[in-house]
Amino acid sequence: MNLELGIPLNDTITEAIVDRLIECDPSLADRSREDIPRTCTSNRMLAAVGSLTSMPLFLKIKDFVDRSLLEECDASLLNRGMFVPLSRDQNQIFLAVANPWDPTAEDTFSQQYPDLEVTKILAPVAEITSVIETIARTTGPSQSDIDAIEVDERGEEILDFNVTGKHEEPLAQLVAKICSDGIKQRASDIHIKCDKERVHYSYRIDGDMGEKYEIPMKLKDRVDAFLLNLMGLAPEERAKRPGISGRFTVNYLRRSIDMRFERHRTYRGYHVTMRILDKSHFEAKLGVGSLAFDAATLFELEKVMAIPAGIIVMSGPTGSGKSTTLNAMLRELNRPEDNILTLENPVEDEIQGVLHCDIRPSEFQAMIASFMRSDPDIILMGEVRDMDSAELAIEAAITGHKVLTTIHTPRASQIIERFEQIGIERWKIAQTLKAACAQRLIKIVCPYCKIKKPGLTEREVRKYNLGEEWRETPVFQKSPDGCGECGGRGYLGRTAILEIIPITPEWSDQLSKGTISPYELELAVREQGILPSLRKSGLQLVKEGRTDLEALRKAIDMSSTE
Repeated sequence: MNLELGIPLNDTITEAIVDRLIECDPSLADRSREDIPRTCTSNRMLAAVGSLTSMPLFLKIKDFVDRSLLEECDASLLNRGMFVPLSRDQNQIFLAVANPWDPTAEDTFSQQYPDLEVTKILAPVAEITSVIETIARTTGPSQSDIDAIEVDERGEEILDFNVTGKHEEPLAQLVAKICSDGIKQRASDIHIKCDKERVHYSYRIDGDMGEKYEIPMKLKDRVDAFLLNLMGLAPEERAKRPGISGRFTVNYLRRSIDMRFERHRTYRGYHVTMRILDKSHFEAKLGVGSLAFDAATLFELEKVMAIPAGIIVMSGPTGSGKSTTLNAMLRELNRPEDNILTLENPVEDEIQGVLHCDIRPSEFQAMIASFMRSDPDIILMGEVRDMDSAELAIEAAITGHKVLTTIHTPRASQIIERFEQIGIERWKIAQTLKAACAQRLIKIVCPYCKIKKPGLTEREVRKYNLGEEWRETPVFQKSPDGCGECGGRGYLGRTAILEIIPITPEWSDQLSKGTISPYELELAVREQGILPSLRKSGLQLVKEGRTDLEALRKAIDMSSTE
């Protein structure tokens, strides 16, 4: 049994953690012991560890760190032992540790401060890592090192690239800095682009592209070849394929992080996009963190997930978190008695107990028959793109399978129309579709520097079709200059909002007969006043002071009054 807490556990400790979880929540006793960790968040399991060791658990430690004490420490030592000092007084020193059974932290500071009592508290690995990285530095090579790079050299193949270590080759150090800075800034993507007279890289953070950093023009081909080398590909592949897809793994402060790689030719060279698949700071679980949807929406999701067969479709633009939400739903559905298979290109989030299939577009037809003969109970299909994938989803649902998938449409009600455009008959969609969902990611204003306004202006009220009460409703907006916490962006993280249209048997029948259109169905759901639309959920975030209208209008069509 693997609890995936980021610390090594033997069978005895694991069993004790499960016993403590059951003791705190007797309802868990109805599940198998192997199934219990799948239903509990890592923080909940870490709380059980703290209870077992009589050690207090701090989920957030950043605000308690004494910077002067921290900067006296060696980042590599803290990283090896996964601990950080918090503060000290005349009698004791407080340490945050990830593994309460590892004596490294206590031994280190007992020798350094023999007159002080060492007091340990428990903290998540990701939280300790975020503190260590504030003193860890991955520096770029000097300009003289870059100038000395020979452009006809070839680097050796690197299978697991350490981006926080020191590399003798300046080119390797340059790529390490590019990757490590992206991870540290919680970027979702790293872009490397070639213009007429320069090469530059930039990061996408909270949905926005950031500052451009230049790379010497003469290194254009060397950087390109180095990245291909990380995936075990020869530079000659560039001439054979217009687009190259792949992935490689980097080691960041002892964490293994996947990098999804996409490269295509451009007029001036190439464009590389590297998606950073770092899950250590985000746990995809419904009702938690950025997936903390409102109670009515969560309840409706639970209802449709309980239906034994049918299709649940998640829609939205690229980068709206559709796959993340479906993976969170898959974790809820993950049971030992069910055979769960996924068809993805590429696989982004591996779930223990789920069989993931990384399928190329050219292989789709050949894989379908084999896939369906594998006796799946639940199928996750990365995306409905064409007639083949749509027919597979419909056929699987008709034959008694539960199917989760995504599609690109602006509104939830347009999912049905999109299936029709692909070529699926209306009655088949109506009989198999159980929930049509639309999702967006909304930027959160930085809580450390956001600016309060007493209300909206008349122009804003008219522009966004809002009620007169918004003139006197206090709201917040981002700071134009930002602060150190948000890196000067004014926003700090994103949260998901979701609208759902449940397809009940009555509505399914009306859709099949054509007595109600998809848009009329959406209006009927909204008139009930139970399930909020994207607009309503977004405005609720504005009222709560978590986002501003500028972030909202970039993600949602605010011209509607629904």
